[in-house]
Amino acid sequence: MPLNPDAVGSTSDPIEVSWTSKDALLYAVGIGAGHEELAFTTENSNGVDQLVFPTFPVVIGWGRGSAMGSIGTFNPALLVHGQQSVTLHRPMPVEGTATLTSEITAIHDKGKAAVVVSETRATIAGEPLYTNESSAFIRGEGGWGGDRGPSGPRNVPPDSAPDHVVSYTTSRDQAFVYRLSGDRNPLHTDPSFAAMGGFDTPILHGLCTYGFTGRALLHAICAGDPARFLHIEGRFASPVFPGETLTVRAWSIGDGESLFTTNAGDGDGERVVIDQGLLRHA
Repeated sequence: MPLNPDAVGSTSDPIEVSWTSKDALLYAVGIGAGHEELAFTTENSNGVDQLVFPTFPVVIGWGRGSAMGSIGTFNPALLVHGQQSVTLHRPMPVEGTATLTSEITAIHDKGKAAVVVSETRATIAGEPLYTNESSAFIRGEGGWGGDRGPSGPRNVPPDSAPDHVVSYTTSRDQAFVYRLSGDRNPLHTDPSFAAMGGFDTPILHGLCTYGFTGRALLHAICAGDPARFLHIEGRFASPVFPGETLTVRAWSIGDGESLFTTNAGDGDGERVVIDQGLLRHA
């Protein structure tokens, strides 16, 4: 059954979600933080106040409150995460309860596929906390003659050396920690399930790579201060395998904006895994 383009504008019922200090700590170690980032990985270090990584909103309320149920039926095995953005309206509190509302904001016809864009808004006591925007690329669901939506290059880095380069090596077991923040998809841990998807071994969660990327940008550009980290967006270009090295390159373009890419692998084997990256910062 084709998707229903009239679902644009559909919203979910508001839901309440809560998180604790422990949830923020678990997310931090899930994206590779450790002894050098005690403000994010401990709550009881002497003279250190706990902080929360700005990409933490991608796991809050995971799997709950989505408006995707309004778009029609599709084969979930043919859906891949296309793009993701997080806009922080204020720094994330260590613990709290927020109200989430999701909306389908666009459905684009790419011919052999469809792109569904959704937005989730979080508020605390009626005040904006963060906004997530996500796009899903669904193979086999296009062709109804609808608007193709935006296309072409965006957030393209300049042809010059980057202003910042940060590399982190993921653990071979990284997915086993990250999954505890909500995404239990066996694609990331079960070899037989990964094989059905055409992979020789389970792949790392795309949003785990996204978290590693945000962590690198936070330290390199925002001096580790989440209050300076205002917005991040990027497109998932290729899967990452646990144990690979991630290299984040960022270029300042002025006015509190930096462009970035994330590559996986080493040397001649490097490949782009997140592109079209934009960070807005104070």
